Amino acid sequence: MITTEQRSKVDKIWLDFHSNGVATTTDVIENFNYLIFLRQLDEQETRREKRARLTGETYVPKIFITEEEQNYRWHKLMDMSNTEERFKLFQEKVFPWLMTLNDDEKSAYARYMKDAKFRIPTALAFEKIMQDINELELNDEDSKGDLYEYMLSKMGSSGINGQFRTPRQIIKMMVAMANPQPTDIIVDPAMGTAGFLVAASEYMHAKFKESFYDEEFLRHYNHEMFNGFDNDTTMLGIGAMNMMLHSLESANITYKDSLGVSKDDDNTENVDEDKEKYTLVLANPPFKGTLDNAQVNPELLKITKSKHTELLFLAWFLRSLAVGGRAVVIVPAGVTFSTNRDYLQIRKAIIDDNRLEAVISMPSGIFQPYSGVATAILLFTKTGHGGTDKVWFYNMEADGLSLDVRRTEVEENDIPDILARWHNLDGEENRTRKEKSFFVPVEEIRQNNYDLTVNKYREIDYKPIEYKPAKEIMASVQEHYVRLGEIIADIQEKL
Repeated sequence: MITTEQRSKVDKIWLDFHSNGVATTTDVIENFNYLIFLRQLDEQETRREKRARLTGETYVPKIFITEEEQNYRWHKLMDMSNTEERFKLFQEKVFPWLMTLNDDEKSAYARYMKDAKFRIPTALAFEKIMQDINELELNDEDSKGDLYEYMLSKMGSSGINGQFRTPRQIIKMMVAMANPQPTDIIVDPAMGTAGFLVAASEYMHAKFKESFYDEEFLRHYNHEMFNGFDNDTTMLGIGAMNMMLHSLESANITYKDSLGVSKDDDNTENVDEDKEKYTLVLANPPFKGTLDNAQVNPELLKITKSKHTELLFLAWFLRSLAVGGRAVVIVPAGVTFSTNRDYLQIRKAIIDDNRLEAVISMPSGIFQPYSGVATAILLFTKTGHGGTDKVWFYNMEADGLSLDVRRTEVEENDIPDILARWHNLDGEENRTRKEKSFFVPVEEIRQNNYDLTVNKYREIDYKPIEYKPAKEIMASVQEHYVRLGEIIADIQEKL
């Protein structure tokens, strides 16, 4: 979590932008991100230089390639003593270079940097903001994510429309459960900062190192494997930068309202371009209420007539997955138990027409400090002909952080246990329902109106507590009041 000190630094940067005439929150966020991005590019180049020195190899610049571009590096700009020259260099050289960093016009980065504007008006303001950004701690992905989340909270976007950044540890757990394979085509239809896609790429690098020597796999990895959509252009820009920092500059990152009517560039015909296209969905879509039917892709309405976005996204997953494709997705807890006809219908579709494999009940507090909403993770495979015979349930109680608004580190953490049990399901067969995880036969779920709440099936040991007789308790209370009266009388006597 972002520290109080980091918050104060971000507050100061925000104030510096405002006091220098960068008034709109979107402009602040975007210009802040351009500078953070430049600093991270420089840090990437510096790490490569250090590795080359350690291994005795000749270093060939990867980002700041020419001699002139070496002057664009963050630390070089910071070292410049003449503030006017630095400002001029950034305006006339560095920012235009940053906009065209990826020369593939079709790349997500190029598309979203095309209309970028540098808004900082003076050399003094630029120096001040650069110095403040230089003091921020950006040592790991979690701190960067928390930093960005805090920036969003300042513009009032976080939590609005049901958008919450998924905690990094939850993303990693979901990716590990999904176990992406080299042939997968992965999609997040509400990608935000692209956290799921980045985590999936890191998983591929860690588990399939040998595949990266294969040219055919590299082509697939760079151009087809990762797909992300969002209808928030600021998010898309940040997501594109995030992907580029992870060497995924050719991923398919596109502006799209995934639930809306899909249209191609040349006509208004609905082309339903995502139908059965993907083999793995990783997502935590926004739970933002309802949409009018006229706004919704009619193909989704064939699966559910609901106006609720959480159900429409589940319909999108079912329609967009190829047969055999998997989904590991977060849903609000209401999806697992509501008796509303639409909720029941979508649960039946997942259980009876496909194969539901796991339900992980997550505690309220996972999305603090932005929401105390209770959620669950569903893991299912699209079969089109059923196949659910039993469902694995896990009652998650902790994720390594406190569940209050502070979200400080704690010892309790179920994530290692969830992954260990998930990867050894044979060992789960004989667990009792008094434990954290257990299987439930599908017939029992059907008999319980397709209810997927873990507490519906858990057995809880109630230990009787013996209290003292009421007369004895009242006598004790009376004794305390008498003693309290004596103390008050004693104090009054001494006044």
